[in-house]
Amino acid sequence: MTLPDPTAPLSSEHAADAFAAILDGTVPDEAIAQFLVGLSERGETAIEIAAAAQGMRDRLIPIAAPDGAIDVCGTGGDGHHSLNVSTAVSLVVAACDVPVAKHGNRAASSKAGAADTLEALGLNMEAAGRSAEQSLAEIGICFLFAANHHPAMRRIQPIRKAIGKRTIFNLMGPLANPAGVTRQLIGIARPGYVHVYADALDRLGTERSLIVSGDEGLDELSLAGGNEVADIGEQGVVMRRWAASDAGLAPHPVEAIRGGDAAFNAAALRRLLLGERGAYRDAVLFNAAAALLVAGAVETLTEGAEEAGEALDKGLANALLDCWIDFTNGAA
Repeated sequence: MTLPDPTAPLSSEHAADAFAAILDGTVPDEAIAQFLVGLSERGETAIEIAAAAQGMRDRLIPIAAPDGAIDVCGTGGDGHHSLNVSTAVSLVVAACDVPVAKHGNRAASSKAGAADTLEALGLNMEAAGRSAEQSLAEIGICFLFAANHHPAMRRIQPIRKAIGKRTIFNLMGPLANPAGVTRQLIGIARPGYVHVYADALDRLGTERSLIVSGDEGLDELSLAGGNEVADIGEQGVVMRRWAASDAGLAPHPVEAIRGGDAAFNAAALRRLLLGERGAYRDAVLFNAAAALLVAGAVETLTEGAEEAGEALDKGLANALLDCWIDFTNGAA
C-alpha cells in the first residue's frame, strides 16, 4: 500500500491501515521515514497515537498478569537527566502489595534508563526479562524488556535511528505494555500534550490512569512547581493541576534530583531504599502516591505518600529489591 499524506490528520481507518503496513513491513523504509517525520512535524493526533499503539498491541508477545497489576512508566526524553524515579516508585508500590509490570528499556536519551540502573544494583536483566511472568506472579514485580515483546519494532528501530529525532514511536512504550495492564501512571515530557495523549489512552480503553507532566517538561510528577494531570476513568478525561503540597510534600527544584550514570543512580536508589531523606525520596513519594491512587489502594495523594513512606521506612521496598535479585539469580 501507499502511506497516506501525513500533513493532514488521519481518520481512524487510515491511521490503522498505515500503522499496520508500517509494523508488518509492507512499505519501503524511505516511505516510513517520510511518514513519521511528517506526523512529528505536524503534531500527532490522539487518533493517530491510539492507532499506532493498537497496532503494537496487536503484534506484541503478551504475558499473564495478576488482577490489579499496574505500570509506572514515562516516555522519557525530558532532557533533565534525573535520578530513576519511576524505577524506585515501582519498587515502593510493589512493596505496598500492588503488582507492578514495569515496561521499559535501556537508556536512549538519558544517562541511565531503568534497566541500566537495576542492572547496576545487581539484577540480572536477561534473567529478569526471561522470568518476568513468574516474578510478577510470585513476588509482585517484573521488568518487561520492550525488545523481548515487540518483534514488529525490530525493523522500525534502524529507521528511527536514521531519522535521529522524536517520532510517534517515542510515545508508544507506556501504551503497549505486554501485561495488558488497565491501570497506569504515565509521565510524558510535554505538558501541553497531556490532553492529547490522555484522549489516545481513553480511546484505547483504561480502567483508571493518570497522565502527568511537570510544567518544566519533566516526564513524571514534579516537586518544582505545577503539574498538568489528566485523570482517565469512568468519567472520561478530567484535567487537573497538582503540586507537591497536594501530597503533603515540600517543593524542591529539579536540580535536586539530578542523576548521573547507572552506578551513580543505583547508589542513590539503594540509599533511598535504606532510608535516606531528601528531594529524591519526596519525588518518589509524590509519584508513588499517584500510582497507589491509580491502583485504588488509597483515596488521596496524602494517604498515598504516607503509605509509600511506610514501605520505605520499614525496609519493605529494599527487601523486595533483594528478593527480586535473588529470584532472578535463581532463574539465570
